[in-house]
Amino acid sequence: MMTTEIYNSIEDEIKALKHKRNAVILAHNYQVGDIQDVADFTGDSLGLAQQAKKTNADVILFSGVVFMAETASILCPDKTVLIPDLDAGCSLAGMVRVEDIRRWKAEHRNGVVVAYVNTMAAVKAEADYCCTSTNAVRVVERIPADQEILFVPDFFLGTYVQRQTGRTNMTLWKGYCHVHDMINSEHLVRLKKKHPKAEIIMHPECGCLTKSIHYADRVLSTDGMIQYVQTSAAREFIVATETGILHRMVKDNPDKLFIPAFDQAVCHYMKQNTLEKLVLSLERMQYEVKVPEVIRVRALRPLERMLEMTSDAKSYQNKAC
Repeated sequence: MMTTEIYNSIEDEIKALKHKRNAVILAHNYQVGDIQDVADFTGDSLGLAQQAKKTNADVILFSGVVFMAETASILCPDKTVLIPDLDAGCSLAGMVRVEDIRRWKAEHRNGVVVAYVNTMAAVKAEADYCCTSTNAVRVVERIPADQEILFVPDFFLGTYVQRQTGRTNMTLWKGYCHVHDMINSEHLVRLKKKHPKAEIIMHPECGCLTKSIHYADRVLSTDGMIQYVQTSAAREFIVATETGILHRMVKDNPDKLFIPAFDQAVCHYMKQNTLEKLVLSLERMQYEVKVPEVIRVRALRPLERMLEMTSDAKSYQNKAC
Protein backbone atom coordinates (compact mmCIF):
# COMPACT_ATOMS: atom_id res chain seq x y z
CA MET A 1 0.00 0.00 0.00
CA MET A 2 1.38 3.39 -1.02
CA THR A 3 1.74 6.09 1.60
CA THR A 4 1.51 9.80 0.94
CA GLU A 5 3.54 12.24 2.95
CA ILE A 6 1.57 14.91 4.76
CA TYR A 7 3.21 18.33 4.90
CA ASN A 8 2.28 21.36 6.97
CA SER A 9 2.90 23.67 4.02
CA ILE A 10 3.97 23.70 0.40
CA GLU A 11 7.26 25.20 1.57
CA ASP A 12 7.88 22.10 3.72
CA GLU A 13 7.08 19.89 0.76
CA ILE A 14 9.60 21.72 -1.40
CA LYS A 15 12.22 21.41 1.34
CA ALA A 16 11.66 17.65 1.54
CA LEU A 17 11.81 17.26 -2.23
CA LYS A 18 15.04 19.24 -2.39
CA HIS A 19 16.57 16.87 0.13
CA LYS A 20 15.29 13.81 -1.75
CA ARG A 21 16.68 15.01 -5.10
CA ASN A 22 19.83 16.66 -3.70
CA ALA A 23 18.58 19.76 -5.45
CA VAL A 24 19.29 23.47 -5.22
CA ILE A 25 16.78 26.15 -6.19
CA LEU A 26 18.10 29.23 -7.99
CA ALA A 27 15.65 32.12 -8.41
CA HIS A 28 15.95 35.37 -10.31
CA ASN A 29 15.25 38.65 -8.54
CA TYR A 30 12.08 39.07 -10.65
CA GLN A 31 10.42 35.89 -9.36
CA VAL A 32 7.35 36.14 -7.13
CA GLY A 33 8.14 36.66 -3.47
CA ASP A 34 7.06 33.16 -2.37
CA ILE A 35 9.61 31.61 -4.72
CA GLN A 36 12.37 33.97 -3.63
CA ASP A 37 11.70 32.93 -0.04
CA VAL A 38 12.16 29.19 -0.72
CA ALA A 39 15.15 29.59 -3.03
CA ASP A 40 18.65 28.66 -1.91
CA PHE A 41 20.01 31.60 -3.86
CA THR A 42 18.28 34.63 -5.33
CA GLY A 43 20.18 36.93 -7.64
CA ASP A 44 20.77 38.45 -11.05
CA SER A 45 21.98 36.63 -14.14
CA LEU A 46 25.67 36.89 -13.21
CA GLY A 47 25.16 35.76 -9.62
CA LEU A 48 22.97 32.86 -10.69
CA ALA A 49 25.52 31.72 -13.26
CA GLN A 50 28.26 31.83 -10.63
CA GLN A 51 26.14 29.87 -8.15
CA ALA A 52 25.23 27.27 -10.76
CA LYS A 53 28.87 26.72 -11.58
CA LYS A 54 29.96 26.09 -7.99
CA THR A 55 27.03 24.08 -6.59
CA ASN A 56 27.56 20.52 -5.40
CA ALA A 57 23.89 19.62 -5.92
CA ASP A 58 22.90 16.93 -8.41
CA VAL A 59 19.85 18.89 -9.56
CA ILE A 60 19.51 22.60 -10.31
CA LEU A 61 15.93 23.81 -10.31
CA PHE A 62 16.13 27.15 -12.09
CA SER A 63 13.20 29.42 -11.30
CA GLY A 64 13.65 32.04 -13.95
CA VAL A 65 13.33 31.93 -17.72
CA VAL A 66 14.57 29.40 -20.25
CA PHE A 67 17.76 31.16 -21.34
CA MET A 68 18.88 31.21 -17.69
CA ALA A 69 18.36 27.47 -17.35
CA GLU A 70 20.29 27.03 -20.61
CA THR A 71 23.19 29.00 -19.12
CA ALA A 72 23.22 26.65 -16.12
CA SER A 73 23.20 23.67 -18.48
CA ILE A 74 26.13 25.12 -20.44
CA LEU A 75 28.17 25.68 -17.27
CA CYS A 76 27.13 22.44 -15.53
CA PRO A 77 26.84 19.62 -18.09
CA ASP A 78 27.08 17.02 -15.31
CA LYS A 79 24.01 18.41 -13.50
CA THR A 80 20.33 17.89 -14.19
CA VAL A 81 18.90 21.34 -14.87
CA LEU A 82 15.14 21.76 -14.48
CA ILE A 83 12.81 24.67 -15.12
CA PRO A 84 9.29 24.81 -13.64
CA ASP A 85 7.62 26.00 -16.86
CA LEU A 86 8.95 25.65 -20.41
CA ASP A 87 6.80 28.60 -21.51
CA ALA A 88 8.84 30.98 -19.35
CA GLY A 89 10.55 32.64 -22.29
CA CYS A 90 12.02 36.10 -22.89
CA SER A 91 10.86 38.63 -25.46
CA LEU A 92 14.32 40.22 -25.58
CA ALA A 93 16.10 36.92 -26.22
CA GLY A 94 13.69 36.29 -29.09
CA MET A 95 14.73 39.47 -30.91
CA VAL A 96 18.03 38.13 -32.27
CA ARG A 97 18.65 34.96 -34.27
CA VAL A 98 21.70 32.89 -35.09
CA GLU A 99 21.42 33.92 -38.75
CA ASP A 100 21.62 37.60 -37.77
CA ILE A 101 24.90 37.04 -35.94
CA ARG A 102 26.41 34.97 -38.74
CA ARG A 103 25.50 37.59 -41.33
CA TRP A 104 27.24 40.36 -39.36
CA LYS A 105 30.32 38.21 -38.78
CA ALA A 106 30.58 37.46 -42.49
CA GLU A 107 30.59 41.21 -43.22
CA HIS A 108 32.99 42.10 -40.37
CA ARG A 109 35.72 39.47 -40.42
CA ASN A 110 37.79 41.14 -37.70
CA GLY A 111 34.86 42.14 -35.52
CA VAL A 112 33.76 40.55 -32.26
CA VAL A 113 30.29 39.77 -30.96
CA VAL A 114 29.27 40.58 -27.40
CA ALA A 115 26.07 38.77 -26.47
CA TYR A 116 24.05 39.87 -23.48
CA VAL A 117 23.28 36.84 -21.34
CA ASN A 118 19.60 37.39 -22.26
CA THR A 119 20.07 35.30 -25.40
CA MET A 120 19.49 31.67 -26.29
CA ALA A 121 22.33 29.15 -26.21
CA ALA A 122 22.62 28.97 -30.01
CA VAL A 123 23.22 32.74 -30.15
CA LYS A 124 25.80 32.57 -27.36
CA ALA A 125 27.58 29.89 -29.38
CA GLU A 126 28.16 32.45 -32.16
CA ALA A 127 29.48 35.10 -29.75
CA ASP A 128 33.02 35.94 -28.67
CA TYR A 129 32.02 37.29 -25.26
CA CYS A 130 28.94 37.19 -23.06
CA CYS A 131 28.02 39.88 -20.55
CA THR A 132 25.37 40.76 -18.00
CA SER A 133 24.08 44.17 -17.00
CA THR A 134 26.49 43.95 -14.05
CA ASN A 135 29.63 43.54 -16.10
CA ALA A 136 28.84 44.74 -19.64
CA VAL A 137 30.96 47.89 -19.31
CA ARG A 138 33.89 45.93 -17.91
CA VAL A 139 33.71 43.30 -20.67
CA VAL A 140 33.69 45.89 -23.46
CA GLU A 141 36.53 47.83 -21.83
CA ARG A 142 38.70 44.71 -22.07
CA ILE A 143 38.20 44.33 -25.84
CA PRO A 144 40.93 46.00 -27.95
CA ALA A 145 39.84 49.49 -28.98
CA ASP A 146 40.44 48.89 -32.69
CA GLN A 147 38.08 45.91 -32.91
CA GLU A 148 34.54 46.46 -34.13
CA ILE A 149 31.86 45.18 -31.79
CA LEU A 150 28.36 43.91 -32.43
CA PHE A 151 26.38 44.20 -29.19
CA VAL A 152 23.24 42.05 -29.05
CA PRO A 153 20.38 42.13 -28.43
CA ASP A 154 19.55 45.02 -26.04
CA PHE A 155 19.85 48.46 -27.62
CA PHE A 156 19.47 50.38 -24.37
CA LEU A 157 22.09 48.41 -22.45
CA GLY A 158 24.35 48.77 -25.47
CA THR A 159 23.76 52.52 -25.53
CA TYR A 160 24.68 52.75 -21.85
CA VAL A 161 27.85 50.71 -22.43
CA GLN A 162 28.79 52.85 -25.40
CA ARG A 163 28.33 56.01 -23.36
CA GLN A 164 30.35 54.69 -20.42
CA THR A 165 33.24 53.38 -22.53
CA GLY A 166 33.32 56.00 -25.27
CA ARG A 167 33.41 53.27 -27.91
CA THR A 168 32.40 54.55 -31.34
CA ASN A 169 32.92 51.29 -33.25
CA MET A 170 29.94 49.46 -31.72
CA THR A 171 26.96 48.27 -33.71
CA LEU A 172 23.93 48.09 -31.42
CA TRP A 173 21.18 45.60 -32.14
CA LYS A 174 17.68 47.10 -31.96
CA GLY A 175 16.28 44.69 -29.38
CA TYR A 176 14.58 45.65 -26.13
CA CYS A 177 12.89 44.23 -23.05
CA HIS A 178 9.15 44.81 -23.37
CA VAL A 179 8.84 45.29 -19.58
CA HIS A 180 11.62 47.84 -19.23
CA ASP A 181 10.27 49.59 -22.32
CA MET A 182 7.10 50.38 -20.32
CA ILE A 183 9.04 52.67 -17.97
CA ASN A 184 9.25 56.20 -19.35
CA SER A 185 10.58 59.61 -18.37
CA GLU A 186 7.15 60.90 -17.41
CA HIS A 187 6.87 58.23 -14.71
CA LEU A 188 10.20 59.28 -13.22
CA VAL A 189 9.46 63.00 -13.32
CA ARG A 190 6.05 62.56 -11.72
CA LEU A 191 7.35 60.33 -8.95
CA LYS A 192 10.35 62.56 -8.25
CA LYS A 193 8.02 65.52 -7.72
CA LYS A 194 5.96 63.45 -5.30
CA HIS A 195 9.07 62.04 -3.54
CA PRO A 196 11.76 64.74 -3.89
CA LYS A 197 14.13 63.05 -1.43
CA ALA A 198 14.00 59.68 -3.19
CA GLU A 199 16.97 58.38 -5.13
CA ILE A 200 16.23 57.03 -8.60
CA ILE A 201 17.91 53.72 -9.37
CA MET A 202 17.54 52.48 -12.94
CA HIS A 203 18.24 49.25 -14.78
CA PRO A 204 20.20 49.82 -18.02
CA GLU A 205 17.55 47.92 -20.02
CA CYS A 206 15.05 50.73 -19.42
CA GLY A 207 13.60 52.10 -22.64
CA CYS A 208 13.80 55.65 -21.34
CA LEU A 209 17.51 55.35 -20.54
CA THR A 210 18.70 57.47 -23.44
CA LYS A 211 16.37 60.32 -22.41
CA SER A 212 16.34 59.87 -18.65
CA ILE A 213 19.83 58.85 -17.62
CA HIS A 214 20.43 62.31 -16.11
CA TYR A 215 17.52 61.67 -13.73
CA ALA A 216 19.12 58.51 -12.34
CA ASP A 217 21.26 58.56 -9.24
CA ARG A 218 22.54 55.10 -10.15
CA VAL A 219 22.30 52.80 -13.18
CA LEU A 220 22.61 49.28 -11.83
CA SER A 221 21.91 45.60 -12.36
CA THR A 222 19.28 44.05 -10.11
CA ASP A 223 21.88 42.73 -7.65
CA GLY A 224 23.63 46.08 -7.82
CA MET A 225 20.36 47.75 -6.81
CA ILE A 226 19.85 45.35 -3.90
CA GLN A 227 23.35 45.97 -2.58
CA TYR A 228 23.21 49.71 -3.14
CA VAL A 229 19.97 50.37 -1.25
CA GLN A 230 21.43 48.62 1.79
CA THR A 231 24.37 51.03 1.97
CA SER A 232 22.80 54.28 0.76
CA ALA A 233 21.88 56.89 3.35
CA ALA A 234 18.69 57.63 1.42
CA ARG A 235 15.41 56.45 2.95
CA GLU A 236 13.33 56.45 -0.24
CA PHE A 237 14.04 54.94 -3.66
CA ILE A 238 12.26 55.06 -7.01
CA VAL A 239 13.07 51.70 -8.58
CA ALA A 240 13.08 51.56 -12.38
CA THR A 241 12.98 47.87 -13.20
CA GLU A 242 10.63 44.87 -13.03
CA THR A 243 8.58 45.02 -9.86
CA GLY A 244 9.59 41.57 -8.56
CA ILE A 245 12.76 43.07 -7.12
CA LEU A 246 10.77 45.05 -4.57
CA HIS A 247 10.05 41.93 -2.50
CA ARG A 248 13.67 41.45 -1.51
CA MET A 249 14.32 45.16 -1.09
CA VAL A 250 11.44 45.53 1.36
CA LYS A 251 12.38 42.32 3.16
CA ASP A 252 16.01 43.36 3.61
CA ASN A 253 15.26 47.03 4.38
CA PRO A 254 11.94 47.30 6.25
CA ASP A 255 12.72 50.84 7.39
CA LYS A 256 13.06 52.19 3.84
CA LEU A 257 10.46 53.06 1.19
CA PHE A 258 10.63 51.53 -2.29
CA ILE A 259 8.47 52.96 -5.07
CA PRO A 260 8.12 51.20 -8.42
CA ALA A 261 8.82 53.53 -11.33
CA PHE A 262 5.83 51.91 -13.04
CA ASP A 263 3.72 49.46 -11.07
CA GLN A 264 2.65 47.62 -14.24
CA ALA A 265 6.24 46.78 -15.21
CA VAL A 266 5.64 43.06 -14.63
CA CYS A 267 7.20 40.27 -16.71
CA HIS A 268 4.53 37.64 -17.31
CA TYR A 269 7.24 35.21 -18.39
CA MET A 270 8.95 35.45 -15.00
CA LYS A 271 5.60 35.09 -13.28
CA GLN A 272 4.87 31.79 -15.07
CA ASN A 273 6.66 30.01 -12.24
CA THR A 274 4.76 29.18 -9.04
CA LEU A 275 5.39 27.16 -5.88
CA GLU A 276 3.05 24.45 -7.20
CA LYS A 277 5.13 24.17 -10.38
CA LEU A 278 8.31 23.90 -8.31
CA VAL A 279 6.77 20.94 -6.50
CA LEU A 280 5.78 19.22 -9.75
CA SER A 281 9.19 19.85 -11.24
CA LEU A 282 10.98 18.18 -8.33
CA GLU A 283 8.43 15.36 -8.00
CA ARG A 284 8.44 14.43 -11.70
CA MET A 285 11.92 15.72 -12.56
CA GLN A 286 10.37 17.97 -15.21
CA TYR A 287 11.20 19.97 -17.34
CA GLU A 288 14.84 19.26 -18.08
CA VAL A 289 16.84 21.82 -20.05
CA LYS A 290 19.81 20.24 -21.80
CA VAL A 291 21.87 22.17 -24.31
CA PRO A 292 23.18 19.93 -27.14
CA GLU A 293 26.89 19.29 -26.67
CA VAL A 294 27.95 20.80 -29.99
CA ILE A 295 26.29 24.09 -29.01
CA ARG A 296 27.25 23.86 -25.35
CA VAL A 297 30.98 23.65 -26.04
CA ARG A 298 30.90 26.73 -28.27
CA ALA A 299 28.63 28.72 -25.92
CA LEU A 300 30.83 27.88 -22.93
CA ARG A 301 33.77 29.87 -24.27
CA PRO A 302 32.12 33.35 -24.22
CA LEU A 303 30.53 32.62 -20.83
CA GLU A 304 33.84 31.58 -19.29
CA ARG A 305 35.54 34.65 -20.76
CA MET A 306 32.90 36.79 -19.08
CA LEU A 307 33.34 35.08 -15.72
CA GLU A 308 37.13 35.33 -15.92
CA MET A 309 37.00 39.03 -16.81
CA THR A 310 34.67 39.93 -13.96
CA SER A 311 35.76 37.59 -11.17
CA ASP A 312 37.11 40.47 -9.12
CA ALA A 313 34.54 43.10 -10.09
CA LYS A 314 32.13 44.64 -7.62
CA SER A 315 28.55 44.50 -8.81
CA TYR A 316 27.57 48.00 -7.80
CA GLN A 317 30.37 50.11 -9.25
CA ASN A 318 28.52 51.46 -12.31
CA LYS A 319 27.23 54.97 -11.83
CA ALA A 320 25.04 57.24 -13.91
CA CYS A 321 26.70 59.67 -16.31
